[in-house]
Amino acid sequence: MTSPQTATGSYSPAQIGTQVLIGWSGEHPERGHDVAFLLTYSLGDGPDGPETGSAALRAALGRAGLRVGGGVLDASEHPSLPVKLLVQAGQAVLTLPHFTAQYPAPPEWVAAALSTGQVYGMFATRPWPEAVAGRPVSEDRLRAFAASPETVSTAAHCLMPVRSLG
Repeated sequence: MTSPQTATGSYSPAQIGTQVLIGWSGEHPERGHDVAFLLTYSLGDGPDGPETGSAALRAALGRAGLRVGGGVLDASEHPSLPVKLLVQAGQAVLTLPHFTAQYPAPPEWVAAALSTGQVYGMFATRPWPEAVAGRPVSEDRLRAFAASPETVSTAAHCLMPVRSLG
């Protein structure tokens, strides 16, 4: 068995494999208003396997200034953080140094994002191979993965300010 190349912080984006972006909105239990959420995760299908992919993703997130396994980072307090979210015309575009993805956001998600001016981002390092892009994911399956202590404790969490054109 070989150790992942990412142990020293070096990685190739291919090692991460396919990354997926999924969103939802709902009432925040402590704040009493709707919050927009975005979750990124890997399918674990990188050429060197899911363990190396997870290590590569941790390295990529660390290089982007996100704390894996730490508290929630408020990107509005760190303007140089290279995590950007653009919400425009029913689309959300998330950009990180190693990843750019577009989420076709439903009206209720856009309303929640615009009303609070921020989106809660969770960057999972735990692979989720069952949730393939383009295939529907049930609320129960999403909740089970996103709320799993194993997923939550090994993810980076970030409040991202909503930006728009114009």
